[in-house]
Amino acid sequence: MEKKNLDWGSLPFDYMKTDYRFVANYVDGKWEEGKLIEDPNIVLSECAGVFQYCQACFEGLKAYTTEDGSIVCFRPDMNAERMKDSCERLRMPVFPVDEYVKACEEVVRANAAWVPPFGSGASLYLRPFMIATSDVLGVKSAKNFQFRILATPVGPYFKGGAKPIVIRVSDLDRAAPRGTGHIKAGLNYAMSLYNIEDAHDKGFSENLYLDPATRTKVEETGGANFLFVKKDGTLVTPKSDSILPSITRRSLCYVAEHMLGMKVEHREVLLSEVADFAEAGLCGTAAVISPIGKINDHGKEICLPSGMEKMGPVLQKLYDTLTGIQAGKIEGPEGWVHKIM
Repeated sequence: MEKKNLDWGSLPFDYMKTDYRFVANYVDGKWEEGKLIEDPNIVLSECAGVFQYCQACFEGLKAYTTEDGSIVCFRPDMNAERMKDSCERLRMPVFPVDEYVKACEEVVRANAAWVPPFGSGASLYLRPFMIATSDVLGVKSAKNFQFRILATPVGPYFKGGAKPIVIRVSDLDRAAPRGTGHIKAGLNYAMSLYNIEDAHDKGFSENLYLDPATRTKVEETGGANFLFVKKDGTLVTPKSDSILPSITRRSLCYVAEHMLGMKVEHREVLLSEVADFAEAGLCGTAAVISPIGKINDHGKEICLPSGMEKMGPVLQKLYDTLTGIQAGKIEGPEGWVHKIM
């Protein structure tokens, strides 16, 4: 297999059309057999449910080349389980978990020439998503749906390494109490666009969202979970029913407790205690860990002792261990690295 002639080390984190994508349709109460197609375009009625009531959800995971030349994905079954939760909350049909994993494998194999080589820092990003395709005028769930997986080669989320970022405490809420903050629904991200662009315009990299009920507890940003490190080395992650359960965060917590011997606390985190932490960061599929150097709380700066120069030592160790597992350099828990070819 000959790789595409790309400058792998200079890829942006943007969409690039590849050769194949997976498509399956839900019609007459059941999933039809899915298939790989070459056409990247979707033709829908103007009254399709995805347009009228935003009945849509998505996932994100990566395929990449390990040191021994294998092409793998990281915990695709967990992505499938989380999409199952999203579908059930949005009254959409669940695409079976085992079929989801097989579909990811098919897309990667079909686009193997687009998987970046080991050491390039790039990967093949997979975006599984589901949309309502049948006409819906009254407020109700659609009857027909489409599940797709697109693949695109992407560079590292942060060029030149993850430098500490500055974020702000948001005045807006990310999710409503007992709402949809715990699922990966497109509507959650649509409502966050105004606020993230406003943060960027004001010189901040992200928003720190507080709990919508009391506005005293740290929840997450628009697209990543928080990690905090206490001065004694304990890893702390915020707990809330409104937080999206990040696969990266759960993996890092396991690594911390079971591989590095760290104490881990998954609990409510008050904004008032953030200044007492030694390190802070964001975690997610795209960057794994993004260190935080400062948090601006309406003009008052919370400066993390780890500083603005580099990732703190504890988060760096977590980052190195998890990325080492993903790359095949470190042996991780069975089943985490899913070999495709």
